[in-house]
Amino acid sequence: MKAAVKITTLLMGFAFVLILVGCPKKCVKPVAEEPVIVEPPPAEEVVTAEKPQVSLNLQTIYFDFDKYDIRPGDAQILQKNANQIKNVLNSGQKMMVTIEGYCCPIGTSEYNMALGQRRAEAAKKYLVNLGISGDILSTISYGEERLVTTDPAQYHLNRRCEFKSTSK
Repeated sequence: MKAAVKITTLLMGFAFVLILVGCPKKCVKPVAEEPVIVEPPPAEEVVTAEKPQVSLNLQTIYFDFDKYDIRPGDAQILQKNANQIKNVLNSGQKMMVTIEGYCCPIGTSEYNMALGQRRAEAAKKYLVNLGISGDILSTISYGEERLVTTDPAQYHLNRRCEFKSTSK
């Protein structure tokens, strides 16, 4: 029995050696190598420091009943608005300003839409005369659609132009 254990151990050792060594190179089929794709390193992104956004506090101007003339007090407000816009443009920021014309509910909707547009155009013309490029100014009329108040004693608050700025 000792001989059988020796022979079994010897055969198992021989089988183990064959497994480790494997078969000769002649019987091994060559494996097709896949090409190694080397990706170029990602391009470095140039990070530019963003300029701080300048906030605008463009004030509303008001009009007399059935008028679109710029009043002296409102001319001062437009001057301040123009200075703010110029400061933003001089800082390198690109922007658009929309001038919105509004009316009180006295009169027809069609008439108030036209009057609101004339008010917005008058404010735009004034800003252009102060040196603001007309390319960054747009106008729109809301007529009597967006009232501030429905109290007839305060209709003067509805006769206005508001200025909305957006970055380009």
